[in-house]
Amino acid sequence: MSEDSKTNQPPRVILVTGLSGSGKSIALHVLEDVGYYCIDNLPVSLFDALVRDITTQPAAARGLTAIGIDARNTGADLGRLPGMIKRLRDHGVDCEIVFLDAEDPVLIQRFSETRRRHPLTDDGRTLEEAITLERAMLEPLLDLSRLKIDTTRTTLHELREIIRARVAERDSGEMSIMLQSFGFKHGVPRNADFVFDARCLPNPHWHPELRPLTGRDRPVAAFLGDDLQVRGMLSHISDFLTQWIPCFEREGRSYLTIAVGCTGGQHRSVYLIEQLTGFLKSQGRPVISSHRELP
Repeated sequence: MSEDSKTNQPPRVILVTGLSGSGKSIALHVLEDVGYYCIDNLPVSLFDALVRDITTQPAAARGLTAIGIDARNTGADLGRLPGMIKRLRDHGVDCEIVFLDAEDPVLIQRFSETRRRHPLTDDGRTLEEAITLERAMLEPLLDLSRLKIDTTRTTLHELREIIRARVAERDSGEMSIMLQSFGFKHGVPRNADFVFDARCLPNPHWHPELRPLTGRDRPVAAFLGDDLQVRGMLSHISDFLTQWIPCFEREGRSYLTIAVGCTGGQHRSVYLIEQLTGFLKSQGRPVISSHRELP
C-alpha cells in the first residue's frame, strides 16, 4: 500500500481478537511494523472512548489503528462491541475484525511449551475449561469477523506473511483472495469459503518416479497438465471464480479463501492451486497462495 493511498483513505481500525495462544501478539507486531498504532488488551470501556473520539473528530483520528481485544474483558463488555463497531462503520471508518483461532490440542501444547498461564485459568478452572469458556465468550466476535485465520498448522513466518499480505497491505475496498492446498487425510481447512475436491483426478503418488515430488515440480505438472480430467477441473474452477468473485466484491466482501484438497495435499491440490494463482494474478487480482501440507 503506497503512502499516497494511505493518506487518501478514511481512518482504519483493525480489531485483532481470538483464542489465547493463537498468535494475536504476532499479528499486532506485524501491523505495528508497517505503521499501525497498536494497543494490546484494550478494555472495552476504553474502546468506547476511542469510538467517541473518532466519530466526533474524524479529522483528528489516527489513520491506522490496531487494537487487541481478548477474553479478559467481561462477557457484558464484549457484548457491547458489535454496537461500537457499527457506529464506527456508520461514520465511514473502515473497521474490521481479524479473528485468530487454533485447535484445542494445539493451544494446550503451546501453553505447555511456553509455560505461560492462560488468562482465564484459576484454582478452580483447568486449561481445557478455560479454552472452552474463552470460545464461548468470543463467539459474538467470531460471527462478526471478516477474516478468520486458523493457525493450527501455520508457522510464525506464514502467519506474519498472511497478516502482512491480507490485512496490512490490503487497500480499503479491495478484496483479498487466498488459495490454499490441503490433504483431506489431515482435515479440511476450517476457514475456507469454498472447498474443491481433487481426489477424483489421476494420482501421481502411484508413479514411483513422481511420488517424492510435489505439484510444484515440473514432472508432476507435466503429468497432470496433460490429463483431460485435470484440465477440465481447472477450467471449471477458473470459470466459477471468474463468475462469482465479482459478486462477492459487489457485496463488499473483504476476504475470500478458496481451498483445493487431494488425499495427502502434495501433488494434485498443489498443482491446481499453483495454476489458479497464476490465472487470477493474470487478471490483476491480489492473490496469495499457501500449501498447508508442504514443508
